[in-house]
Amino acid sequence: MAFPPRFCLLGPDRWNVSMSQPTSWTLPIRQRSLIGILTWREIATRYRGALLGVSWAIVTPLLMLAVFTLVFGVVLQSRWPQAEDQGVGMFALQLLAGLLLHGILAESFGRAPALVVQQTNYVTKVVFPLEALAWVAALSAAFHGVLGLALLWLINGVWGTGFSLTQLALPLVVAPYLVLLVGLTLLFAALGVYLRDLQQVVGSLVMVCMFLGPVLFPRSNMPQGLRDWLLLNPLTVPVEQFRQVMFHETWPDWTLLASYTFAALLIYAVGAAVFGLLKRGFADVL
Repeated sequence: MAFPPRFCLLGPDRWNVSMSQPTSWTLPIRQRSLIGILTWREIATRYRGALLGVSWAIVTPLLMLAVFTLVFGVVLQSRWPQAEDQGVGMFALQLLAGLLLHGILAESFGRAPALVVQQTNYVTKVVFPLEALAWVAALSAAFHGVLGLALLWLINGVWGTGFSLTQLALPLVVAPYLVLLVGLTLLFAALGVYLRDLQQVVGSLVMVCMFLGPVLFPRSNMPQGLRDWLLLNPLTVPVEQFRQVMFHETWPDWTLLASYTFAALLIYAVGAAVFGLLKRGFADVL
């Protein structure tokens, strides 16, 4: 893959790509310009030639909202326990919140095993901070997810439960979730170079996270003995806390959120360490 023209004109010093290969902890800061350029390049490439362009990032959640409202709210007549008296519209909004957060996981983590394999030029022909690929994957997924969540916030504010001060905590709920996804992406991107079957495994894990998490139904619908185990699903805490803050005008569970943040940082550290260890052999394998 050739570098975009801006890279060629600016030269390595202006990319801020260090020959010493910065660690994964400092990379988002030291390589923020490079990560920003690659993220926007990926977003622009996705919509290049499309009639609506980036507007699809807003149109798609609206279509999802309409379809899932029809299927679950009208055909199956499902209701959210805490919103049974608020009609099918409130059910659809709660459902869409879970689907949008799951979509970020599906787009970033789902690409992880092939992330390095599909960028062989970055491995064999140039000096490049490969850890940046994980941040680019997560941020491009977050771009689409956050646009959808912002649209959800607006629709809920106008036609749902309204705007509230607690919604200021929404970024604090989403941020550790993104850090955790970067850690998982780093881990599986490194392993994916050596274990090509991981692509099939990750696809299944993405589906498991949706159906064994509070995306299509609340965790209270699960048998009592399984509810605590669902906390191991990386989606459970952000989805539940997001709904709590968005729709119920309550602050998040700070203790639970702090524990989740600690786990996210730990997973990021493990992913970064494994990636740094295994990337020494990438060139030989690829």
